[in-house]
Amino acid sequence: MTALRTLEAAAWAGEVAAAFVERLQSTPSLRVCLPTGATPIPVYDALAARIGRGDASFAQATVILLDEWLGLPPGDPARCDTRLRAQLLDRLPVPPAAVHTIEVDAPDLEATVARHAACSLDLDLVVLGLGINGHVGFNEPGSLPDSPTRVVRLAASSRRAAMARYGSATVPTAGITLGMDRILAARKVWLLVTGERKAGILRRALRDPEGPDCPASYLRRHRGLTVFTDSEAAALLG
Repeated sequence: MTALRTLEAAAWAGEVAAAFVERLQSTPSLRVCLPTGATPIPVYDALAARIGRGDASFAQATVILLDEWLGLPPGDPARCDTRLRAQLLDRLPVPPAAVHTIEVDAPDLEATVARHAACSLDLDLVVLGLGINGHVGFNEPGSLPDSPTRVVRLAASSRRAAMARYGSATVPTAGITLGMDRILAARKVWLLVTGERKAGILRRALRDPEGPDCPASYLRRHRGLTVFTDSEAAALLG
């Protein structure tokens, strides 16, 4: 059953960060898959502040990156590993016990995909944003519940939205993503959704029949799904 937590915009990030701190307190060795993108930035700000005050620690936790672009050089400002480190990991007083990024610069992409799938077994928590076309991670429309960790061709809307925000000189056309199969196998899944522009796709994901046109709709199969949304994004849920 989906748990829906609708919060006022001013309180949203702090409440999500507080829930994350509770997870770390109860499970210090948390194995968590984290996203990048615009939506989690205020959560990471609030979480870094809470961790800095000593409310919890990542010292025993394992962090797994959700996805990564192909074709961007190391250190590129649009790369997911660059952004996750800048937005959260490098701000922690004690780093996580392990951080698994995606080795897109390695010569053997098939081996990279296999390593990412292997390190993403037995996840306690997967945190996701919601794409405007219903994607989660790089599981674009057309993905199925059993879609594996893989190289994917990215929708034009996803490429434009990300590159406009992060200033890369190169617009990649593909990436590697954690598969829907791994996401649905995690113990808990959190979907973070904010803003009026996401109201339509959130309604599609939670209220309309599930289908491959909106991969996020498959998250409703997960008994441990919690949707953290603000009142603007939840406006069409009724």
